[in-house]
Amino acid sequence: METHELVIEMKLLERRLTLYEEKYGVLSDDFYQALMAGKLSRYDAFDETRADFSRWKGVYETWLRRKKAYTEQLKRREFTDALRIQPSY
Repeated sequence: METHELVIEMKLLERRLTLYEEKYGVLSDDFYQALMAGKLSRYDAFDETRADFSRWKGVYETWLRRKKAYTEQLKRREFTDALRIQPSY
């Protein structure tokens, strides 16, 4: 996946993450850390919350993978080569 495609996909994922962050009142990174530490198990009994948390986790993990790929691509090439410059007409 090209750098600019990673940026576009990350931005789309961030929009989805924002919906969960607004609904539950915490940022995705904090949610993910709490989930992975087992601090949210008391919510397993609630179907909607369990489903939301599962989807939120999946979206966040996808975002993390895209962010890692983006960072690795920038390390391997000159930053100016990653810029998408459109000619002015």
